Amino acid sequence: MTHTRIAYVQARWHADIVDRALDGFSEIIPRAQIDVIDVPGAFEMPLMARDLAATGRYDAVVCAALVVDGGIYRHDFVASAVVDGLMRAGMDTGVPVLSVSLTPHHFQETDHHMAIYSEHFVTKGREAAHAALGILQARASLRSVAAA
Repeated sequence: MTHTRIAYVQARWHADIVDRALDGFSEIIPRAQIDVIDVPGAFEMPLMARDLAATGRYDAVVCAALVVDGGIYRHDFVASAVVDGLMRAGMDTGVPVLSVSLTPHHFQETDHHMAIYSEHFVTKGREAAHAALGILQARASLRSVAAA
């Protein structure tokens, strides 16, 4: 799949950590095949993902965010709305929409947590790249079988 084009949406909330997912992602998929789009936070990702998928320009859309549990109900609401919205964007457009949105329950802005989650996002970025390539290959195989 040398011509794969991916839209990569990343939230700017906790950008120092979230940006590490793109580092891992681009270890697997060449940076030249990735268009990076910044949005303010996780809540804005589903709308952007849907709009990007609807352009017909992208084979897949990947979204990355860190939704922090601040000890209030809003965390659960945002996390659920984001995941549901990303799934709906993919289902509505027929373009795979993948999530690298992590929702840790005990995140604190300490050096220890920053290091742990930064490295975890690199790993999750790699996993998202493999998942994107996997679903694109599976769908291409399905089209081949259906055409036969």
